[in-house]
Amino acid sequence: MKNIQAVLFDLDGVLADSEPLWNEIDAALLAAYGVTYSGEYKHQVLGKSFPLALQFYKDTFKLPQQIEELATRRTEIAADFYAARIPIFPNVHLVLQTLRAMPLKIGLATSSVGELIKPFLERHQIRPFFHEIVTGEEVQHGKPNPDIYLRAAGKVGVAPEYCLVVEDALSGIQAGKSAGMTVVAIPDARFVDARDYAGKADYLITRVGELPDFVTEHFQIGG
Repeated sequence: MKNIQAVLFDLDGVLADSEPLWNEIDAALLAAYGVTYSGEYKHQVLGKSFPLALQFYKDTFKLPQQIEELATRRTEIAADFYAARIPIFPNVHLVLQTLRAMPLKIGLATSSVGELIKPFLERHQIRPFFHEIVTGEEVQHGKPNPDIYLRAAGKVGVAPEYCLVVEDALSGIQAGKSAGMTVVAIPDARFVDARDYAGKADYLITRVGELPDFVTEHFQIGG
């Protein structure tokens, strides 16, 4: 059995059930610039860092605004959603508590900016479960590049080969694999076809609540 010493979580679509609301966030963003948007490019921006997602919108809709302006506006809009509206998936508290007790290092590696996620973590009372948190603005190259997961591994003090990444998006899976880590994916059937994940992630599960049993069945824990 492969040894793991840390579990590194993505946030959106794994712990936070935020993906349904990102269509509303981006619709509000683009409406400010005269664009009507109904989520038709969801797959192109799913799991991408702010700069990559906004560059896609800028190119697609031929927006004259700079990425920095778009990022500021998107953050302002999304902040209200994360602070008050975005729910957490069922059993997340139990999952994090169980994994920490195994014991494993627990990290969060999210493309979102810290200004957004802090209110969410505090509202749902899960910040204390994480040994370390890395947000999108801390790395030069966002997912699908491996930077964010390599930084998270460094911060929790575990070599990449002993890290398990939990992701929902193909870009995040690629980031974890490029970092030399084992990746378990949770495809959300509302937005993606799990068949597209074949050969991309090392493992697939259907919901985050399955993770503790999955870990004990498939891995040796600790050094």
